[in-house]
Parts: sequence; structure tokens; C-alpha cells
Amino acid sequence: MRAQPSTVKRQAAPARPRAFQMVAIGASAGGIDVLNGLLAALPGDFSASVMVVVHLPADPLSYLVQTFSHRSTLPVLEPDAGERILGGRVYVAPPGYHMLVEDDRTVALSTEAAVRFSRPSIDVMFESAAWVYRERLLALLLSGANEDGVRGLERVRALGGAAWVQAPDTASSPEMPRAAIERGVADEILTPSTIARRLARLPAFIERES
Repeated sequence: MRAQPSTVKRQAAPARPRAFQMVAIGASAGGIDVLNGLLAALPGDFSASVMVVVHLPADPLSYLVQTFSHRSTLPVLEPDAGERILGGRVYVAPPGYHMLVEDDRTVALSTEAAVRFSRPSIDVMFESAAWVYRERLLALLLSGANEDGVRGLERVRALGGAAWVQAPDTASSPEMPRAAIERGVADEILTPSTIARRLARLPAFIERES
């Protein structure tokens, strides 16, 4: 009797990581240390633009730009209103101002009322960025003690973007990521080290002409 050839199962090739044109990051209590680690992990040729909102007192003196610059190989700046958003830059919201993305991909700064007791607001940044970048947006919600950012993540996902949330058991203040998970708006729940590793490996987004 002729032996039957053994069946070899072919393994599917791993899916290529999704490319994004903007990474928007929101953090509150306990989030600065995580942000330092994430920004330090980004390579010098990181092609996406990065926007960061951290809840801070409305004091004009903020040392976030200096703090992040010590760890990031990318330029870190506090943008002016109307500044063009470029890839490979980190834009940090100034204290006391909401930071938004305009349709022409410039920065808008607003002193409108606080949202969820916060100005700058993570929700405001996420929602405006989602409207402009849609499926090209990756939004990250880190440690924090309220629910700012949850509604914004809903908008991000509704418009085709991706939402990553810090695992609550790794957060100094787990309320914010936990609220996003309970609302069902987290595509992935990740430790800070996993977020950093995956950000560093994101492929460059190539905008195709229509």
C-alpha cells in the first residue's frame, strides 16, 4: 500500500502593522512617566505626527516640552495657533488651551470652556483629529483619574481610526483607561512596554494621490 503524503499546514503570514499619519495621545494623573517611555521609544525617522494632551493646571509655566525633549529624538514643541502639523514632530498642548486639528491640518488653540473640568481636553483633541485623519489616526488613552478621552475614542473609532488603551493594572490612576474599556471603545488594551514597542515598529504612512 502506498503511503499517503503527509499534509503540511501552511502558516498564514503575519499581518503587516497598520500605518497611521497621526498618533494622538491623552494622559492625566500618572501619565507623564508613561509618555516619557513612549516618546523615548520613537525612532528618529518616525513619520507620523504626534499630538499630546496632558491635564495640567492653567499655569503658563509648563516644563513638559523640556521634559519630553530630553527623552525624544523627535522635535518637541508647544505649537502656535495656525502652525502646520508635520510628520516626525511632537506637539504638546499649552496649559490652559484646548488643542485642535483644523481641516487644513494646522493647529487651533481655544480658550473655550473646560470639558470634563479639563482645558486642555483629551476629548476635544481626539474628536478634531478624528474628523481630519479618520482611518489614518491612532489614539492612545493613558493613565488618568477621570473620563476625559472616552467620548473622543468613540468618535475616533466611528470614523475609522484605531484606539489603544493602557492596561488599567499598569496605570497609577486607572479610572480613565478603565472607563474606556467599560464603554467598549478600546480596540486594544496594552501595557506601556507593548505600546512603546508597537509604536516604534509602525510603518510609514504613504499618502496616495487620488
